[in-house]
Amino acid sequence: MPVIALGLDFGTESVRAILVDSDGREVGSAVHAFEHGQILDALPGSTESLPERFALQCPADWIESAAIATKQALAAAGLNGDEIVGIGVDFTSCTMLPAKHDGTPLCELDSLKSRPLAWPKLWKHHGALDQADRMTAIAKERDESFLKRYGGVIGLEWFFPKMLETIEQDPEVAEAAEVWLEAGDWLVWQLVGGDSKSLVRSTCQAGYKAMWSADEGYPSQDYFDAVHPKLAEAVAHRMPGEMLSPGQVAGQLTDAMATQFGLPAGVPVSAAIIDAHSGVPGVGAAEPGTLVMVLGTSSCHMLNATKMVDMPGVAGVVEGGILPGLFGYETGQAAVGDAFAWLLKLLNRESFDDLAKDAMSLPPGAEGVACLDWLNGCRTPLMDGSVRGAFTGLGMQHGPAHLYLALMEASAFGVRWIVEMLRHGSADQSSSSSVDAGVPIERIIATGGLPHHNRAFVEVYADVLGMPIEIHPSTQGPAVGAAVLGMVAAGPKKTPFASIAEAASAMAAVPEDQCDLILPRSERTQAYEPLYDRYRQLADAVAQQRI
Repeated sequence: MPVIALGLDFGTESVRAILVDSDGREVGSAVHAFEHGQILDALPGSTESLPERFALQCPADWIESAAIATKQALAAAGLNGDEIVGIGVDFTSCTMLPAKHDGTPLCELDSLKSRPLAWPKLWKHHGALDQADRMTAIAKERDESFLKRYGGVIGLEWFFPKMLETIEQDPEVAEAAEVWLEAGDWLVWQLVGGDSKSLVRSTCQAGYKAMWSADEGYPSQDYFDAVHPKLAEAVAHRMPGEMLSPGQVAGQLTDAMATQFGLPAGVPVSAAIIDAHSGVPGVGAAEPGTLVMVLGTSSCHMLNATKMVDMPGVAGVVEGGILPGLFGYETGQAAVGDAFAWLLKLLNRESFDDLAKDAMSLPPGAEGVACLDWLNGCRTPLMDGSVRGAFTGLGMQHGPAHLYLALMEASAFGVRWIVEMLRHGSADQSSSSSVDAGVPIERIIATGGLPHHNRAFVEVYADVLGMPIEIHPSTQGPAVGAAVLGMVAAGPKKTPFASIAEAASAMAAVPEDQCDLILPRSERTQAYEPLYDRYRQLADAVAQQRI
């Protein structure tokens, strides 16, 4: 008889609870929006504007929304909760926060709740730009070994730049912080209880966002001291915890959380995983050579390979970071769904439905309109949050459909740049590196909500890449991946699975004929060749004028 696992998928605006059985049936799901959403303008209860580039969240929202969504999913499935054998958690990353030893977030203290840097910094918080640049420069000066795993750049969205931002800009908050941790680890901590001595940290989150590796651990104390002595002190004394891989048991659901979530106490809870990375087991991609594109507000592209390649421009390479026994490569684009939402607002439209037909009837190149999709900076290959996007070639004859097609094409050109970088081991268009210098990409799967709501977008991707793209039938790849990890955490005595690969294949893989297969159109693929070169030239020109 099939058993059921719960996946909790924490996104930018909401959390999804999904119930998946061991045969891969999604038996129930529910979504609940965070009460405070993204905190971008002012703190709750305040009218004082936040600084530019700030993006915060409220940790109480995470627990409350997850509990409501879980109860709603159970009700939708007609279950009482006793059927759940394990819980998996995926979370946006790097979303991080300072807390006390008992897990209390600093923003919940009366003395600090009015201080913005006491609140969790959302993944898209870009306040640490200067800190990231300085940390990168010092790492290069010192020839730090960890830097090669991240394409030579420390991202401004990562853990330690955000930590350093607080140390430098609000020393009182930094001094009050007894524990610094990722939000995914904090959520799991709340589910299983205990103090900071029993805290579990995810090797996935630490590997991709905090420069941690199983061989070397975090960067050296000497490096952190060279950046800032207070940062070195915080890393040494304010980051307790045991490193566990996603799928390993972080603990069991406490009595209090069981009551709040409508579940039995003692259910095993997996160590957390980054939300996008959860999409890999969530679409059943257990083999190397499959590029999984999780397309949403931003996009992440994950690829497992059998070898490690030092690759300038990659956002991170972590051994076992996504699946055991493989090297997990991460790349991404900082604005995808966000960019489309911006264009909708600019055009005063509610959806692109009425524009899609007109846009797709235009020839490749949108009749001279070109776009650079860096509206929120460039994640891969530049890892630079300060660069900005552009539209060029606009004339009085152009309208909304031209802007829409140009934005879709720009996003697709960005993915082609990423694919070429992975295959050739270089982000340099003029590089003479062969395909063998990088890692192979033999198959592309798209997941997340965007591919199901915007087929034209995926069609443009296929045309630009000249490759078929499979749209996985599940609209909830990351959530299903979290459920896979919950199933694995339950253990082989309760489930049919002994590994993540086994569970992913059984619970999430589907035959190609059950996917919506988008094939490239050869005439459009040919037409995009010179247009891609134009995109790269525009990117080079804009990158030289960093804001």
